[in-house]
Amino acid sequence: MPHQQPVTIIMIEDDEGHARLIEKNIRRAGVCNEIRTFANGTAALEHLFSDGVRTSGPFLVLLDLNLPDMNGVDILAKLKSDETLRRAPVVVLTTTDDQREVQRCYDLGANVYITKPVEYESFSQAIRQLGLFLSVIQVPETL
Repeated sequence: MPHQQPVTIIMIEDDEGHARLIEKNIRRAGVCNEIRTFANGTAALEHLFSDGVRTSGPFLVLLDLNLPDMNGVDILAKLKSDETLRRAPVVVLTTTDDQREVQRCYDLGANVYITKPVEYESFSQAIRQLGLFLSVIQVPETL
């Protein structure tokens, strides 16, 4: 029986205040997984696509769409077009509730879409759902 690795949370958020608030909410929701925060898409993608990370077990991505260097939608598309990374659940956090953008994110494979400013209740509910994800994301068996 393979040992289930804990899921790492990758947060891509350029606003430090938001990042801290989100982390606080995650902790308040009782999730104690490791959180790695990236302030821009370039650094996050480099990290996600580095060999160590791709093969190191399950993770979940909290993705802000409005990043200084690229659109989060592009990051989502890159993740979902990758054989290995596409399995990671993605939670989109953004200040826009433009229906077309929301739809586009879902079309690309986002799991949850949360509009900022994050209302604590809906966020912790989403995080609890993720807690379910976290417990069901199975590390793919290496054949």
